Amino acid sequence: MVLVEQLISYAHYHRDPRNIATHLLGIPMIVLAVSVLLAQPVRHLGDLYLTPAWVLITVVCAAYYFPMGWRVGLTMATLLSLSNLVGHELAQRESGVWIWGVGLFVLGWTLQFLGHKWEGRKPAFVDDLRGLLQGPLFVVCELAFKLGLLKDLQSEIELACGPVRRDPHASPATPAH
Repeated sequence: MVLVEQLISYAHYHRDPRNIATHLLGIPMIVLAVSVLLAQPVRHLGDLYLTPAWVLITVVCAAYYFPMGWRVGLTMATLLSLSNLVGHELAQRESGVWIWGVGLFVLGWTLQFLGHKWEGRKPAFVDDLRGLLQGPLFVVCELAFKLGLLKDLQSEIELACGPVRRDPHASPATPAH
C-alpha cells in the first residue's frame, strides 16, 4: 500500500485528540524500549557492531518504509537509527538500564491502551499487525501536521477519516471501511 493508504488505515483508529496525545508519548517510549531491549547481544564487525535492533530496523525499513517512497524510508531509517544509537548506549551501562527498557515498554503500552479506551476503539494492530509499523510513521506525520507541514497529506487523511474530534467526549465517528 502507498503512504496515504497506510496512514488512512491507521488514522481510522485515531480520531480522539487524547488518543493521539498518548501515541505521541507512548510510541516513542516503545520504540526506544525495543532499541534498548534488542541492543544485546552485540556482534562486532571490525569497528562496526551488529545487534538484533539494527537487523530489525534494516529489515523494517527495507521491506516496509522505503517502498512507500525514499523520503519516508530515509526519514524513518534516520529516526529509528537515532533510537538504536541511544538504545545501544543505554544498554551498555549497568543492568539497571534494562529495567528502564522494560519500564518504558510497559508505560508506553499502558499509554496506548489508555488512549484507545478514550477513543472507544481497539488498537489498529488488533485487526492488522502492520499497525505496529504504522504507529511510528503516524507519530512522525502527526508531529509534521502540528508544525504546519504535509497539509495535503493531512487533508487526504481527514477526507477519508474525518477530522480529529475537537470535543474528545463526542462519540467516535463510524469508520469509513
